[in-house]
Amino acid sequence: MRPSPAAVLAALALLVVAPSGVPQERAHARVAAEPRPRPFGAECRTGVEGSRVVAECHNPYPETDRVRLHVECDRWWDIDLDSAPVDAGPAQTVRLTGRCWKEVRSVWVSHQK
Repeated sequence: MRPSPAAVLAALALLVVAPSGVPQERAHARVAAEPRPRPFGAECRTGVEGSRVVAECHNPYPETDRVRLHVECDRWWDIDLDSAPVDAGPAQTVRLTGRCWKEVRSVWVSHQK
């Protein structure tokens, strides 16, 4: 005995509609997009002249950026410098200074929210 065409179509429809057994609402659930991180961080320019160091940081963003100047001195006996943190508020420019007794090896500025 051959199955009727209606029975074959009904069986195919069940296979096509939910092949995994998961209701269709869950099968195509949308994933919420993660929010983009807001831009942050002052732009800093550093300069070294002899043993003196200057950093100027401008913060163009609405959140305050706490900046610190770090100076690594070249001589082993010369003490490296980590400045006190300074708050660079929105649209504000701050100036940080430091020095070594002799030559400067490297300079960088760290940022903290």
